[in-house]
Amino acid sequence: MRNTTVPALAAAGLLVVACAIPPSPMPPRLAPPETRSSLTVDMYGDTPIVDRYRWLEDQDSEEVLSWADRQNAYTESFLSGSAERGRIRDRLTELWNFERFGAPSRHGPHWVWSKNDGLQNQAVLYVGSAPWVDGRVLLDPNTLSEDGTTALGATSFSEDGSRMAFSTSDAGSDWVTWQVLDVATGGILDDRLEWSKFSGASWTHDGAGFFYQSYPAPKQGEVYEAATVGARLCYHRIGSPQSDDMVVYERPDHPSWGFAPTVTDDGRHAIVSVWEGTDTRNRVAVIDLADPSFAVRPLLFDFDGAYDFIEVVGDEALFVTDVDAPNGRILAVDLADPSARREVVAESEDKLQGASILGGELVARYLVDAHDEIHRFALDGAPIGVVSLPGVGAVAQLSGRRQDRTIHVLFSSFTRPGSVYSFDMDSGTLEEVRSPSLPFDPDAFVVRQVALQGQDGTPLKLFLVHRRDLKLDGNNPTLLYGYGGFDVSLTPRFSVQTLVFCEEGGVYAQATLRGGGEYGQDWHEAGMLERKQNVFDDFVSCARYLIRNDYTRPERLAINGGSNGGLLVGACLVQHPELFGAAIPEVGVLDMLRYHEFTIGWAWAPEYGRSDDPAMFPVLRAYSPLHNVADGASYPPTLVMTGDHDDRVLPGHSYKFAARLQAAQAGDAPVLLRVTRKAGHGAGKPTKLRIEEAADRLAFLGLTVGKPD
Repeated sequence: MRNTTVPALAAAGLLVVACAIPPSPMPPRLAPPETRSSLTVDMYGDTPIVDRYRWLEDQDSEEVLSWADRQNAYTESFLSGSAERGRIRDRLTELWNFERFGAPSRHGPHWVWSKNDGLQNQAVLYVGSAPWVDGRVLLDPNTLSEDGTTALGATSFSEDGSRMAFSTSDAGSDWVTWQVLDVATGGILDDRLEWSKFSGASWTHDGAGFFYQSYPAPKQGEVYEAATVGARLCYHRIGSPQSDDMVVYERPDHPSWGFAPTVTDDGRHAIVSVWEGTDTRNRVAVIDLADPSFAVRPLLFDFDGAYDFIEVVGDEALFVTDVDAPNGRILAVDLADPSARREVVAESEDKLQGASILGGELVARYLVDAHDEIHRFALDGAPIGVVSLPGVGAVAQLSGRRQDRTIHVLFSSFTRPGSVYSFDMDSGTLEEVRSPSLPFDPDAFVVRQVALQGQDGTPLKLFLVHRRDLKLDGNNPTLLYGYGGFDVSLTPRFSVQTLVFCEEGGVYAQATLRGGGEYGQDWHEAGMLERKQNVFDDFVSCARYLIRNDYTRPERLAINGGSNGGLLVGACLVQHPELFGAAIPEVGVLDMLRYHEFTIGWAWAPEYGRSDDPAMFPVLRAYSPLHNVADGASYPPTLVMTGDHDDRVLPGHSYKFAARLQAAQAGDAPVLLRVTRKAGHGAGKPTKLRIEEAADRLAFLGLTVGKPD
C-alpha cells in the first residue's frame, strides 16, 4: 500500500493533457536568451561531473529571477505565433465552467460538502442540515487572497462537529498553516499553527484539541529550498499559543521520520503511522488517550511492509498491508499483543488500494486493470458483494461513517466528469444525486484499453481516448501521458483538456507503467532503484505501439508528464529524440545527482537511490536527463514547465535542464521554458492559472505536432 501522508511526487492536479488544434504554421525559430555558464565540478568517487548551471538553483536571486523573466518572454514570443490560442482558451473556459461537487460528509449534526460554481479559483466549503439542504458557506478560500493563490488543504472536524481545523497554503507551497473555525458561527478562532507540512489533523473526542505534525521553522530566505527534516508529532489545545503545544513524539536520532496520527472511532487510542521518506513501508505506534502524558508505544516497528490503518474493532486494529501479500490483504493486530495477528481478507489477484469501515462493513477499493472497483465484506472478512459502478473509471471519494447505511461515492471517467452517487447498503442501490452538465456528448468518444508487450516481454496496458468518427490513418496528433513511480496508480479521470484534445481530432493515450501501483508492490518494485530504466522502456514501447498501429507517427506524437512523470518525459526525450514530435516535462526531477540536496528530495531516495551511494551513482548517471543531454543533437520541440514557488521539486531542476537543452540544440526546434508565477508543484493551483497553462500547452502542441506536413 502507499502511505498517503508520505510526500510523494504525485499530485492529482498534475495530470494534464493537451489539444490537437488545427494546423498552424510554426513561427520562425528565434535564438533563446543567453544563459551564463560557469564551471562547477563535483567528484563522485573518481568520476568528475561538470555542472554548468549551478547558479540557477538559487531561485530567489535577482539574476535568476531576471533570467526566468527573459525565458518567459522568449516562450511567449513563440506561443503568440499561434492563431488558435485565443479560441482554445475560450473553449477551455467554456467547458471548465461547470458546477462541481465533492462527496458530502457528516460531522455531528452537520453535513459538509465542497462546491465550485465553475470558474471559481478555489472550491468553497458548505455546511447544511443534510446533503445540499439549507447550505451556507462554511469557508470560502477565494476570500483569503486577491489572486486565488491561497488554497484550502486538509480539514478535520471535532467529534461533535462544532469545530473544524483547516490548513491553508500560499502560492502552491507544501508549507501549511493550521487554523480553527467555529462551525455554528463561521468565525475563525485565534489559534494559528505554522510550519506544518505533509500533515493532517485528528481531534481527541473531548474536543480539547488535535494532533498534527510540525517542523522546525526554516531559516529566513530558505523557505522554499531548505531540506525538510526533524518532524514533531504535536498536540494543540484550543485557545493556547502554538509555543505551548505538547511535543508528543519526535526522533532526533531519525530526523527523516514523519508522523501521521489518527484518533480511533471509539476515542480510546491514536494510531500513529511513522513514515520515512517515500518508502512504502512504515512503522506503527499507538497512544492510549486515557494517559494524559500521551505516551507513544511501538506497535508494528519491524519496518517489514506497509500498514495502512483502517479502524479498531474491539481490541484489534485493522490494517491493509502488503506483508506477505504484494497485492494487499487486511490484517487484524491485537493492540495489547501485536504478535497476535490474523488475516481478515486474503490477498487477491487485484490490488487492494484501501479500505474503510462504513455501515458496519469493510468497504474496500480494488484496482482491476488500472480502474476502480468497490468490494464489500463483513467485519469477519466474509464477502458480501461488489458495488456496480457506472463504468470504467476512478473513485475519487468514498464518504460515510461507521454506523451509516448510506455512503456517498464521487466517481469519474475519461469522458464523464465527477458525479456524486449515494449507495444504499441495505438495498444495494447506487443512485446518482449530483451530476455536472457540460455542452458535449460523451457518447461521441471512444474509450478503450489495449494490451501490448514491453521491450522485455512484460505485458503492458494503454488507455486510448478519441472521437468515435476519427480516422486512424497514422497521421493523428497524439499525446502520450505517463508517470510510473512511487506506487502511484494512473486511473481514468475526467479532464477538460482531454475533452478538448479529443474534440478536435487528437488521440489521448495514458500508459500503465512499471513503477506505479496499478498491479501491486511487485509491479512498483520492477520500476524503482536500479530497475528505473524499465519505466522509460515501457513508455517507449507504448509510443512504438501507437506508431505501429497507425494511431500516429513520430512527428505527430507528443509526450507529457509531471513531477516523477517529468523525469519520465525528460529521460525518454534525451534517450529517443527521434521518436517524438514534441515533449512537455512539467515540474520534473531532472537532476538525478543532486535531487536529494533540496526540500523534501531526500525522501525520494527509497525510490531512486542516491548519487552518494557508489552502487547507485552509475545507475542515476546513466539516465539523469540533465546529464544525458548531448551537444550537437537534434531534439524535438520542448516546453519545460515549472512554478517559481515549487518547494516539492526545486524549479532549478527545470531551469538547468532547459538551459542545457538550449545550449546543446543543433536542430531548428525550439526549446522553451514557462515559469508560472506564484505557483508550486500543482496542488491548490487556482482555476485561472490552470486555464492559462492549458491554453499555452495547447498552443505549443498546435504549433508542433499539429503543424501541417
